[in-house]
Amino acid sequence: MAIEYLKKGIDEKQRTENNEKVKKVVEETLHKIEIEGDKYIRNLSKKFDNYSPPNFKLSEDEITQLMSEISDEDMDDIKFAQKQVRSFAEAQLKTINELEVEIQPGVILGHKNIPVQAVGCYVPAGKFPMVASAHMSVVTASVAGVPRIVATTPPFQGKPNPAVVTAMKLGGAHEIYVLGGMQGVGAMAIGTETIKPVDMLVGPGNAFVAEAKRQLFGKVGIDLFAGPTETMIIADDSVDGEICATDLLGQAEHGYNSPAVMITNSRKLAEETKNEIKRILEILPTKDTAGVSWRDYGEIILCDTYKEMLDKANETASEHVQVMTDRDDWFLNNMTAYGALFLGARTNVANGDKVIGTNHTLPTKKAGRYTGGLWVGKFIKTHTYQKIMTDEAATKIGEYGSRLSYLEGFIGHAEQCNVRVRRFGGVNVEYGKPVAKLKN
Repeated sequence: MAIEYLKKGIDEKQRTENNEKVKKVVEETLHKIEIEGDKYIRNLSKKFDNYSPPNFKLSEDEITQLMSEISDEDMDDIKFAQKQVRSFAEAQLKTINELEVEIQPGVILGHKNIPVQAVGCYVPAGKFPMVASAHMSVVTASVAGVPRIVATTPPFQGKPNPAVVTAMKLGGAHEIYVLGGMQGVGAMAIGTETIKPVDMLVGPGNAFVAEAKRQLFGKVGIDLFAGPTETMIIADDSVDGEICATDLLGQAEHGYNSPAVMITNSRKLAEETKNEIKRILEILPTKDTAGVSWRDYGEIILCDTYKEMLDKANETASEHVQVMTDRDDWFLNNMTAYGALFLGARTNVANGDKVIGTNHTLPTKKAGRYTGGLWVGKFIKTHTYQKIMTDEAATKIGEYGSRLSYLEGFIGHAEQCNVRVRRFGGVNVEYGKPVAKLKN
């Protein structure tokens, strides 16, 4: 049986047209931020968020006041989530080792790990205050040892969101700004009269934030392409339609363009799931968003075999992949392109998003084919070094370097090697000529 789409989203042409519109708006916006700085940032904040404070950077007093508004229960929950994220990041950090090896007698090669020196963490909050995104970026950067962590977030309902700001501060942010969307990301990367630029941008966001990060890459580093949320369910008849529908709509509520895809080998489960989605959308408080997202970007794909399900899942390379089958570990061992896996019916994407401890900033737009998600290693640069300790080693490596440089026509390179052979090996090498084979 060929793969059958029981429900399909809008076509690729429409998606491409939408992306092109976003691309043009972001390009113009970033250009104006670079020219006009703080003035344009303020105009954007007024336009999109109706927010224009004396200073976008929060003072310590303002942060303390906002943190005082958090209930004891919410504070405990934030601290619990951050402990989960910090513990896993610390465990990951222990796997990143420095190296030094004597590759030849007298030739030392090595690498050392250096944290990125200034990181900008974007935390969405315009529609939903994404408290968890502060844990994922700020806490993880702090564990990596980043010396300057800048965090920015949009105002929520006209003012800084206390829970988001609390999570940023507890996570280890050194500077906190209340700036949303393209203006927040652009200000951190480009810099303004009052905001010193960073070296790297991290964090999820809407289509405009994701496109801004893409266009700013090169000027600064980025973690990955983390655009609108994507979710995929791989399920067989070991689960029911209610749990599948709940998990699809639970991610579709993120935004109007959040793909939610189900891959199954059970027509019965597919039909049950469609019926459950219809039922849940009548009572879900976020149905106005989730319903549009499911209508335009939701898909149900019926396959004949588990191998077809696997192949389609790898081809799609979804951000979140929830596997609920009678062979979850088989998918774990054979999946090659995804953001993060959630294995078994007891596990769900919401836990990964909020509290379980793995990072929820994950690749979208099929970027899972070539990168994983944000983790402590993304904030650490691995730099190599080399040193030659003996005259004999300098002569031997210089000999080979001379001939290989000459082979490519790089005479200046060859002379860099030749002068070492003359100086440390006492060999008379004619200027601009390769070193003849020596007896080593």
